[in-house]
Amino acid sequence: MKKLLLILLLILNFSCSEEQNNPLDTVVKNIEDLQNAIDNAQPGDEIILSNGVWENSQIKFHATGTEKQPITLRAETPGKVTLEGESVLKISGEHLIVKDLYFKNGYTPDEAVIIFRNSPDSIAYNCRVTGTVIEDYTQLDRHRKDHWVEFYGQHNELDHSYITGKSNEGPTVKVYLNDNRHINNYHKIHDNHFGPRPRKGGPKAETMQLGASTTSMTPSYTQVTNNLFEKCNGEVEIISSKSNFNNFSNNVFLESEGSVVTRHGNYATISGNLFIANDNPYVGGIRVINTGHWITNNYFYGLKGQEFRAALAIMNGIPKSPLNRYNQVTDAVIAHNSWINCEQPIHFSVGVNLDQADVLPPSEIRSARPKRVIFANNFVYNQSATSYPIKAYDKIDGVKFKSNLWTTAFDNETTDLDYFAFAKADLKPAYEIYYTPTNYNKELYNGFNFNTIDTDALGENRNQDQNYIGAIIPPLQKEPVQLKTSNYGPEWFTARQGNQDIKTHKVSNSSELLAAIDKANSEDIILLEDGNYLIDKTINLSKELTITSKEQKVTIQFDALKTGFLMHPKGILHLENLNIIGTPEQDLFNTLDENMSMAYGIHLNHVNISNFKSVLDASKSSFADEITISDSQFNNCKNGFLLDKETDDKGDYNVEFLTVTNSTFDNISNEVIDFYRGGYDESTIGGVLTLSNNVFKNCGKEDKDEILINTRGIINVTMKDNLFTNNKTKLTAVLWGAKGQEPINNTITNSGEIKVVENIALKLVY
Repeated sequence: MKKLLLILLLILNFSCSEEQNNPLDTVVKNIEDLQNAIDNAQPGDEIILSNGVWENSQIKFHATGTEKQPITLRAETPGKVTLEGESVLKISGEHLIVKDLYFKNGYTPDEAVIIFRNSPDSIAYNCRVTGTVIEDYTQLDRHRKDHWVEFYGQHNELDHSYITGKSNEGPTVKVYLNDNRHINNYHKIHDNHFGPRPRKGGPKAETMQLGASTTSMTPSYTQVTNNLFEKCNGEVEIISSKSNFNNFSNNVFLESEGSVVTRHGNYATISGNLFIANDNPYVGGIRVINTGHWITNNYFYGLKGQEFRAALAIMNGIPKSPLNRYNQVTDAVIAHNSWINCEQPIHFSVGVNLDQADVLPPSEIRSARPKRVIFANNFVYNQSATSYPIKAYDKIDGVKFKSNLWTTAFDNETTDLDYFAFAKADLKPAYEIYYTPTNYNKELYNGFNFNTIDTDALGENRNQDQNYIGAIIPPLQKEPVQLKTSNYGPEWFTARQGNQDIKTHKVSNSSELLAAIDKANSEDIILLEDGNYLIDKTINLSKELTITSKEQKVTIQFDALKTGFLMHPKGILHLENLNIIGTPEQDLFNTLDENMSMAYGIHLNHVNISNFKSVLDASKSSFADEITISDSQFNNCKNGFLLDKETDDKGDYNVEFLTVTNSTFDNISNEVIDFYRGGYDESTIGGVLTLSNNVFKNCGKEDKDEILINTRGIINVTMKDNLFTNNKTKLTAVLWGAKGQEPINNTITNSGEIKVVENIALKLVY
């Protein structure tokens, strides 16, 4: 009897361990069977995609379930069903669920990857996408616009999904409010992991956009809560709110180079969010425009951004602004927030530009200061001596300051206590980053509706006896869970890590070098032994490699080719301790003319380069995240770095960071650098050019525009401690004074001047 019972228990256990399909399940293996199953689906049905690669699958999921019996479309095994090539999912109907799908190795042929409608008249209501991954599913051309998730209808939901790698134009997630079928939508976007979105090199690369300027006066009520935004660096706006009554609460923004921006809409709630910089100086916080926002319980840690990327940027508006520009900030509440170890975190009247009236039309002049704004019960703490927390670009006469505290570990000589009370204290963090004031003896401000601020940033209840200043109520009883990445996205998915087994490949001749480049994994190192390496073919690069030698006794010579290195998407090349020689017909670096879907990078350290037509001639379609040159020499080349093809004047440019230090340029016939960004777009704040401790001599003798270093339209330019000798151009550079550009300690001998022009006339982008 016992033996029989044991057998029965084993059978029962085995049967329970297998995932069982109920009688309403339909397993499909191809797109035809899938569409047939969708067409015949009834409430409570599950349609199961069989494991495998679904290539070029354009799924139209239209059906009608019920609240208690939704119709589900899911993967047979999470992570084992991949939609690749040119695939798209369209959802319309009611009470539908899509779960556990994986988009990769391709791009959408449509306007988006996942669309909550099948047509303008076939829309989704009460539908949900959950547990889904969209990874690097980006267009081949970075200027080809699409979105990855488009919301239409009402009461739709995106949750527990992982989305990463979009590098082309267009917000990753877009909410449409085209007409009454889409407003008051109460969409929910929660518990997702928005992974790295690389820098695009221009505008129109938000991670999320809710509405548009044309529909910005409509109510949306979209709920964006409990998400992780990690390294969302597409542009200066991570989230662009362009509709009314949206809620952005309890999200984490980790090392994301942008801000949550109330771009056009009104009455947003921005509460309980964590902004963590981890020493990245380009991380932003919240930028405020328009009317009626409540900004409470937000915690900012280690932010260093300025102006548009300040931890808190309150903008000036345009009087009688059109819908697509900047309305005045009015009737906002900014209360119970904490700024910890942030550099001058609070900026008022950002974007004031009366001094540019001679180059901008009146419709672009931001002169309307914030008014009827309450700034109360906020806390600022710095461990080190720092500037006053507030930077004002105009009068702060429309802001009421009440019960704010500024604390540092050092004495502060400021006498300006109109906005903050000051207290010296050396505070200790809880769980590394969470700081709270030891005490605040004054009465907290209790304004209209302040009783609704009834929890802190970590969800702890506030009450009359325990309602501390700042975002967090002390003491922390347990470690907060907000920074645990495992809390976000699908349970079944783990984001890919870099190369965990970096190898060094030693080579001694040209054949071995070429073979090693083909064989090596991304991030590997190729070590060249002393000698000469003659290369008679173009080296195509689509991965990250380091090519180096122990000492600078290695020469690579390219022979009779147009291009030395042809950079492909994801190609990142580090060259160290090398001599590289070309011919006057060659470019050392070129990029693909088309299909540069993702960024490339070039890093040169202790490299001597000579006799090329150009060091780099980049195509219009290309974008480099970083180009860095240090301790290197460039001799007898026709051109230096040509990053000037992006001339549509829409705010785009060809490299984010171009950094040149401790290097020498000798006998470069034309421009040493031509770095161009066209179009006036105040929210595009790149690229970044840094020239420091370099020598430029005998250059520019054939340069037709007679500017040695051309930086037209580039926002951030630093020229410091350089030596310019015997260069033949009329001008060494033209700097943009209104952007704070000025030459610092450069020495110019028998060379053109560095001219500073306060305002540069540019074509309006919008």
